[in-house]
Amino acid sequence: MAVEQYAPLNTLKPVADDVWIVDGPLIRFGMPMFKMPFPTRMSIVRLAGGDLFVHSPTPLTRDLKAEVEALGCPRWIIGPNRIHYWWIPEWREAFADADVYLAPRIKEQAGDRIDFAALPLEAEHGYPWDEAIDTLPVVGDFMTEVEFFHRASRTLILTDFIENFEPQKLGLVMRMLTWAGGVQDPDGQMPRDMRLTFVRQKPQLRAAIETMISWDPERVIIAHGRWYPANGAAELRRAFRWILN
Repeated sequence: MAVEQYAPLNTLKPVADDVWIVDGPLIRFGMPMFKMPFPTRMSIVRLAGGDLFVHSPTPLTRDLKAEVEALGCPRWIIGPNRIHYWWIPEWREAFADADVYLAPRIKEQAGDRIDFAALPLEAEHGYPWDEAIDTLPVVGDFMTEVEFFHRASRTLILTDFIENFEPQKLGLVMRMLTWAGGVQDPDGQMPRDMRLTFVRQKPQLRAAIETMISWDPERVIIAHGRWYPANGAAELRRAFRWILN
């Protein structure tokens, strides 16, 4: 199942003032006998004083570490949902003064890989980044995903709530699977199987999407596939029309 990656990997790419992404390697996720390859992407936001907000980190190579240190000091390392934690331990080891914040059920999912104390990421307020970044937990039966909005740059950072695989980067099997899952560009959406885990929380999910639209984001960063550099609010209305309409 071939997937073309978003080269160059493991290097900072500017998105907006004080916002960068890093495209990382493929990671495989799914059932034990059938795991799909997913391209990975992290986000970094620089706040006042050079404090860095590190969202869903990818591998910390030597060159990337030097690039990050040139930006500022990683202060908060974020695990935004229960399946985005894999490289957090190496970032914590490299930046021992950073605080790790984990969405609910990450430790349950990660087992011994997360064997250190971390702070909970489950409320809308009460974080050291509150003055610059809005925090929005969205609770489902399988997982809580926590979304973030950097107000100064109007950048919304999602994780798996939208996936947007470009068919020209995929082999035949992956093109078929992403089309069936409703996560193929140019109409990437929440994966259909994930939607089922929010059936009992549809009103809360709809309210969360409406909140994100009300923020009027210019851009929307996602973890898997092509992200949206412009018209962010319109992309949200398109991607979530299945629950808004």
